[in-house]
Amino acid sequence: MSDIYVTGHRNPDTDAIVAAMSYAHLRNALGDREYKAVRIGGVNDETQRLLDHFGMEAPPLVKNMRTQVRDLDYDRTPALNSSVTMSLAWQTMRDSSINAVPIVDDDGKLFGMLSAGDLAAYDMQTMYENRIEDLPLFNLISVLEGTLVNEYSTQISSVTGELFITIPQNYDDPALTRRESILICGDQPEVIERAIAAGVQCLIICRADIRPEWAEVTDTCIISTPLSARRVSRVIYLALPVGRVSQRKDIIFFHLSDYLDDVREQMLKSRYRSYPILDENDQVVGTLARFHLLRPRRKRVVLVDHNEAAQSVAGLEQVEILEIIDHHRLADIQTGLPIHVRNEPVGSTNTIITAMYQENGVVPSPKIAGLMAGAILSDTVMFKSPTCTKRDITMAERLARYANVSLEELGKELFAAGGSDAKSADELFKTDYKQFHISGQNIGVSQITSVDSERLLARKEEFMQVMQQEKKDKEYDLVILMITDVLLEGSHLFYVGSDEVIQQAFTTVPKDNHVFLPGVMSRKKQIIPMLTALWG
Repeated sequence: MSDIYVTGHRNPDTDAIVAAMSYAHLRNALGDREYKAVRIGGVNDETQRLLDHFGMEAPPLVKNMRTQVRDLDYDRTPALNSSVTMSLAWQTMRDSSINAVPIVDDDGKLFGMLSAGDLAAYDMQTMYENRIEDLPLFNLISVLEGTLVNEYSTQISSVTGELFITIPQNYDDPALTRRESILICGDQPEVIERAIAAGVQCLIICRADIRPEWAEVTDTCIISTPLSARRVSRVIYLALPVGRVSQRKDIIFFHLSDYLDDVREQMLKSRYRSYPILDENDQVVGTLARFHLLRPRRKRVVLVDHNEAAQSVAGLEQVEILEIIDHHRLADIQTGLPIHVRNEPVGSTNTIITAMYQENGVVPSPKIAGLMAGAILSDTVMFKSPTCTKRDITMAERLARYANVSLEELGKELFAAGGSDAKSADELFKTDYKQFHISGQNIGVSQITSVDSERLLARKEEFMQVMQQEKKDKEYDLVILMITDVLLEGSHLFYVGSDEVIQQAFTTVPKDNHVFLPGVMSRKKQIIPMLTALWG
């Protein structure tokens, strides 16, 4: 089975990153080894500091969840080396019930494609040709199921010449004295002796006893075969290396990382039955046909800490959502089938996941417990956010005991990371930035949490430029930046949009696109609900 991706929202905060990690850890501990934590945005300073504290790495970045070639049930077709015989290629197609095979070079990279049509066309061509060029000796012996009579004396590695079958008692056949010829004969000692004396290129002896003196011959390649002369005359052409016949020009191929939409569009422009698939190292891994696109196997995803499409991964419409674990309002994500949804009014998604650990009788490792405790502290702003509940505090304290850490010291370490002077205003603004659609209004709300908001307030003009550009680019009705001060227990609001909306929503008089809201610590519970009530 393919991986099940567990992911938080775009521009993930600490709660989103840790929720993906902790839930994947829980499911893997329960034996579901295919769960894999990922992220769909960068790691902010606060989250990185928490990860570093417990010696953990961030989940890998996934840019989108669009269906790729790797998600399809493509054919794991054998890839044949360009040196193998056409006979083997035909057997492979027949045994595997396929119409084409990829041909690769010695490095396993794509050399060409060989189809059943190519084999048929070549077979028809041999009816009008009688000459064989540079046929590898090993290939020839293989298809003839034969043995090399004079293997210790001949220096020939390949054969070239006109192909002849001698008729019994036809000692005057000119082929017997033509040096560049490939002669097929039966139990005809006189013919064989004359051909050896003339030094013909290759002598194929069918169903006959071999005389000891023939093993000493040096100028003629002598092969003994149990096949009949008629059979030899047909299969000898199938000893040719497939690289000579395979198609090499204008081959259309795909990579495992290619997206289904792009593949479908390219297939519509061509008429091939089968297309080779390459991995990240350009090694051939299989073939793709049109029917594989009819019922693609979509990526399976668990969403944590969000349930709004605008905040989720790109390509969400192409995935199969299995679960949602969240503590925000229910939004607009739709599914084709019933799924498990766990949405609880607590301050952190990790509080919910901690409860799931308890319910399943799984104790998180000290490192995971420490991360979860830190995530709860982060999302509840050290328990000062109005979203914080007694359950958040209880779960965080329990996790802290498992991790053997102090919540107070851990919280101070986390929020000291806020407002880094080394970062641009754009980077700071988009660190914890979410988009919302409320009653036809499109808004963006960013939040920066810090223990020292003065440095951030001094950069107001920088933030305003970023917000004005964001409003213009995304055609938003309102863009807000919350600068939440843990020590002041309130938030400064910078905004680009209507003064009247801010005044009515928060019952305050803004000045120069700025207002301070004492006691406001939560975007989820104190900003979005006010705007929803106003526009609803």
